[in-house]
Amino acid sequence: MAWYFYLLEFLGGMFLANGIPHFVQGVSGNPFPTPFSKPPGRGDSSPLVNVVWGFGNLVAGALLLHSFWPRGDAAWAGWVAVGLGALLLAVQSSTHFGKVRAGKH
Repeated sequence: MAWYFYLLEFLGGMFLANGIPHFVQGVSGNPFPTPFSKPPGRGDSSPLVNVVWGFGNLVAGALLLHSFWPRGDAAWAGWVAVGLGALLLAVQSSTHFGKVRAGKH
């Protein structure tokens, strides 16, 4: 598999991980920071914006994985790339939003 398949699988994992908190917070009716809030990533966006933003991220991740599904003898490496992308974004989001919610950012 070409190297860019792994990169796109990694990005697919990142999009999926980013879509989950925004979609869940929006569906739950909770405001949550998005890139469209003021200040971006720190202020809260409406639940509707979060549903749309989260859904967009989930669709982008699904489309990337649909197009670049890990297959063949090195499928395990592709799934590692997906998992690492999701884990990296989840760790970054947890530290960022933890600081935002604590008022330290």
